[in-house]
Amino acid sequence: MAIHVALRHVTHYSYDQAVPHGPHVIRLRPAPHCRTPILSYSQKITGGEHFLHWQQDPFSNWNARVVFPEPLRELKIEIELVAEMAVYNPFDFFLEESAIHHPFEYGAALAKDLEPFRLRPPSSLRFDALVAELKARWGTSRPGGPESPVRTIDFVVGLNQHLQRSIRYLIRLEPGVQSPEETLTLGSGSCRDSAWLLVQLFRSMGVAARFVSGYLIQLAPDQKSLDGPSGTEVDFTDLHAWCEVYLPGAGWIGLDPTSGLLAGEGHIPLSCTPEPASAAPVTGGIGKCESRLHHEMQVTRIHESPRVTKPYSEEQWERIQSLGHRIDEELRAGDVRLTMGGEPTFVSIDDPDGAAWNFTAVSPAKRVLSGTLLKRLRARMAPGSLLHHGQGKWYPGEPLPRWALSAFWRKDGVPIWKDESLIADESKDYGHGTAEAAELIRRLARDLDVDPGHVLPAYEDVFYYTWKERRLPSNVSPTSSHWKDPQERERLARVFQRGLGEVVGYALPLEVAGGQGADIRWRSGAWFLRDGETLWL
Repeated sequence: MAIHVALRHVTHYSYDQAVPHGPHVIRLRPAPHCRTPILSYSQKITGGEHFLHWQQDPFSNWNARVVFPEPLRELKIEIELVAEMAVYNPFDFFLEESAIHHPFEYGAALAKDLEPFRLRPPSSLRFDALVAELKARWGTSRPGGPESPVRTIDFVVGLNQHLQRSIRYLIRLEPGVQSPEETLTLGSGSCRDSAWLLVQLFRSMGVAARFVSGYLIQLAPDQKSLDGPSGTEVDFTDLHAWCEVYLPGAGWIGLDPTSGLLAGEGHIPLSCTPEPASAAPVTGGIGKCESRLHHEMQVTRIHESPRVTKPYSEEQWERIQSLGHRIDEELRAGDVRLTMGGEPTFVSIDDPDGAAWNFTAVSPAKRVLSGTLLKRLRARMAPGSLLHHGQGKWYPGEPLPRWALSAFWRKDGVPIWKDESLIADESKDYGHGTAEAAELIRRLARDLDVDPGHVLPAYEDVFYYTWKERRLPSNVSPTSSHWKDPQERERLARVFQRGLGEVVGYALPLEVAGGQGADIRWRSGAWFLRDGETLWL
């Protein structure tokens, strides 16, 4: 399932006069570790002349540093991105053996790298009391202590859910972030307040944590939930804040105290830092003036693949069928005929369950029937075609290549092969042997006007088959039915029964000497062999 959404975010400042602007830092580009695929991204700044440089801060977040040489009457920042809302499992990670249970210790090198994310807040009444309560529940001071360890994942999820139940969420328009003590005293806060409180709680419990500013995209579900809240009824997006903790083996894991869930595909991190101030979406100074802020965000679905919960609608099916009918009409008008399958397969009607028609490569009966089929196809579809029996595919593990039976004909209908009686019947034994083969190749040499003295007799490779025989167990002969490969067994037995000294064929080296068509000329010559005398097959 894939849903592509387009997010548009506009931040527009307008002033009562032209005012100078100091350098601004814009943190509205998805962070490098964002797990949601970002298919496209653009940032547009208008309102006056400016110079922009992309930078990465010490924590690898993308920052756009913008310098304004002239005073501005307005400053408009437009962000557009396309995200693929592909569901992923936020629990898809492994922990190091040393971090499976809480509390755990970071290694010396890792602890040094994480030092900015382990700084604890100053002591305060309500916060210290909450930390003591949490340690009694999940820390070393709980009943049983280290002898009854708590799984780290249970601790992380439990603390996030505890905060979601304890702090009431509200929309707070005032700038800045509440201190953990303020949030606990009020019992409420915005997403950034809850996120900062969760960061400080994790640090006080010995877990490195950082503050995250980003986009949250929530899409309306295809179907309403049967056993709980269904979530938003309309597609929605906004700036959001959450927390990430560093777990050895897993890396940074996102936790959203507003929902009590782990961060998912709808959480798009923009800036992750030790302190909320360095993660603000836009920072910078301007001259004294009266200003007004217009903020706009929207998300639009631009692609949806059919899924179980939302298949094709009746209108979509009608369009699909209508298109199919139009294509059929165009194919019929162009006299285009289609067949299914790149390699049509046939099976013997007399032996459909035989091995040759289901899993083995070749068999004598299969070769005969293939020749018969080729002749039938020639008579029906390509009269006058030339039939050719050649080498086909040779699969790993098979002793010999398979046959490839082909028919070649001319488009203009002029026959290539005229006398069908000269095409042998695969099912007949004509009694031809080496004597007939020798006569055929001598006549070929004469017709091609080359020296028949270059014809060479060929023998089975005595060295190969002697080696093969020596490799057989002492209780197995070349004709034994226990030989592993049936095709190899049959061929080996045939060779030994005939004898290695018997001629099995002839070869005539040939080369084009010149001319074309009917005037083509051939020549032959000596073929130098490995032992100087014998041609082995």
